[in-house]
Amino acid sequence: FERPPSRWTLSRFITDFAAVAEAIFIELVHELAEQVPLGKLFRIDGTDIPVDQRDDDASWNYDHSEDEYYYGYGCCVVTAANNIPVAAAFTPAKKVDQETAMRVTRDALAVEIPRWMVGDSEFDMLEWHDHLLAQTVVPVAPYNPRNTDDPLEIEYRVEDQIKQHSDTVRLWQKQLNKTYDQRSRVETAIGVCKDLGLGTPRVRGRVRVKAHVFLVLCLRLAVALANHHRGNDVASPNIML
Repeated sequence: FERPPSRWTLSRFITDFAAVAEAIFIELVHELAEQVPLGKLFRIDGTDIPVDQRDDDASWNYDHSEDEYYYGYGCCVVTAANNIPVAAAFTPAKKVDQETAMRVTRDALAVEIPRWMVGDSEFDMLEWHDHLLAQTVVPVAPYNPRNTDDPLEIEYRVEDQIKQHSDTVRLWQKQLNKTYDQRSRVETAIGVCKDLGLGTPRVRGRVRVKAHVFLVLCLRLAVALANHHRGNDVASPNIML
């Protein structure tokens, strides 16, 4: 460009991109998966997408991890090795419901089947655990005793799930703890995306913000592909020249 595009050009692009944003992200994920190892451990988490309070489509939401309210939307993301997002869903809030968790998980498993999938206690969902076990993936999410009137003496839901499904398979508590300790890397992966603009949309309206979110996720994958082709660190948020 001889000069930067006008804000109206960018606005029209983002609006038009909304129709194909998620599909392009999925295509890029599969292309990257053919070239870069994704590892055997996937992580899932939700994040906040704060927006201007003049956005009438957004709403106030409570962020339990930060113990505060924010105005905006949310995004549920599954990440793999090298801080790479492999599945995502734009959501009304940071909190992830079961339907969204299942949809994003299915999308991630369509890319590659890991050995483990880790999430926090928000993902203590029976259907989520059963689906992963059926796909030979071990789900590791802390057991939430508030989900029942008769809590079990376990730390992770998968302990009870495996006990019900098999008389021979056992998981060591130490192994589960060691695997769960790696959950925090999903926050690093999301942080990389936020550095690229995920958390600072300058547009208003659900459609445009969703387009912005997937545009940033596509940018993250494009950076990873560029670094891979150049023989540089795939996990880096910057293209190394």
